[in-house]
Amino acid sequence: MNKNILQLATLSGLGLALSGAFAQEMGRVISSTPIVQQVGVPRQVCNNEQVVVNGQKSGAGAAMGAIAGGAIGNSVGKGDGRAVATMLGLFGGAILGDKVEGNPQAEVRNVQNCSRQVIYESRVTAYNVVYEYAGKQFTAQMPSDPGQFVRLQITPIASPPSYAPPAGSAPNYAPPPPMVPSPVMN
Repeated sequence: MNKNILQLATLSGLGLALSGAFAQEMGRVISSTPIVQQVGVPRQVCNNEQVVVNGQKSGAGAAMGAIAGGAIGNSVGKGDGRAVATMLGLFGGAILGDKVEGNPQAEVRNVQNCSRQVIYESRVTAYNVVYEYAGKQFTAQMPSDPGQFVRLQITPIASPPSYAPPAGSAPNYAPPPPMVPSPVMN
């Protein structure tokens, strides 16, 4: 009976240790150092340029010249000569009409050119945090600055298995496993 009471006391002590093992605690932050890295950020960069563009001919001068040249060529000559004169009049009139139309004036246009460029910026990517809990210092990397205090999750560390004492000897008391604090990441 004495043995059962001792086992019950050991189990209840272990239960109390484990029930508090997952408790939320607070640690005091000693330092919080930002980790800065160069990060490539793609951006579209645009600029405006003035471009000189030669104007396009309308073709009206060549058409008018071909009509006039064809009419003049048709009025000259008789028979097969009339057909040849009409053809020469068409070609000659088209060439002459194109020259008369002249070269159109050059236009100045605004053209926007855009390209993608990668610009590097310095950004804080995490924080190296040194905090104190139960008189000991711990280090963790956190995604944001925790402030003056950090919330901790206390978890037990597995201890080596204990062996039952040989029959007839006094039972050994096994202390609860040691605890390790770790920051709670939000």
